[in-house]
Amino acid sequence: MDDAALLRYSRQILLPQFGYDGQERLVAARVLVLGLGGLGSAVALYLAAAGVGQLLLVDDDRVDRTNLQRQIAHTEADVGRLKVDSAAARLRALNPLVNVEPLAQRLDGAALDALAGQVDVLVDGCDNFATRFAVNAASLARGTPLVSGSAIRWQGQVCVFRPGTPDASCYHCLYPDIEEVAEACAHTGVLAPLVGVIGAVQALQTLKLLAGLDAPGGRLLSYDALQGRWRQARLRRDPACPACGGR
Repeated sequence: MDDAALLRYSRQILLPQFGYDGQERLVAARVLVLGLGGLGSAVALYLAAAGVGQLLLVDDDRVDRTNLQRQIAHTEADVGRLKVDSAAARLRALNPLVNVEPLAQRLDGAALDALAGQVDVLVDGCDNFATRFAVNAASLARGTPLVSGSAIRWQGQVCVFRPGTPDASCYHCLYPDIEEVAEACAHTGVLAPLVGVIGAVQALQTLKLLAGLDAPGGRLLSYDALQGRWRQARLRRDPACPACGGR
């Protein structure tokens, strides 16, 4: 890092648990962010600001005016634009030291599996269970840590999944039998700052993983925004889980 980079990241380098070595790890890291909506917007902005070296942004959707209430990577001028292109432009303006690669497609199967093997962390901000299960499968197949987040109405949750660690649970352990449902922000609503809170926690957990700090897996953090209350629960591995039970 040159003097300009050291100055840019000086406030987190000052942290004794993080330091210069932690920043060097971020600069060398590669993260895949799936979904550039409310969660992904907050995640991507904080990861770029913190100096994660390479960010792969995946989303096949375009910016709609209803998104602007909470999806802070996009502006009024971006309506109709691909979300990955809008977000990439915003991140490059925020931090030109970060390499941003937009992928305007819905990844699944072999393509998702291949990318999961090329990154250090997967961050899931998707809005449908089919994609979430596909990301979970890729995480398990490649042994890549997964930081999952969700937010709807007044409720949000974050969980880190770390395949390969003792008794590691997975996303399918959390939702073993759920089918695709119509419950989404478009139908039930969500308060704008909630997705920012959850996305920021996802970014925080990702940075801790990348810097080699403790970010234990299988710990479900749930937030009730209406009550202003956090809860924590240990997510145990399901021996009968169709995704990870036989591993």
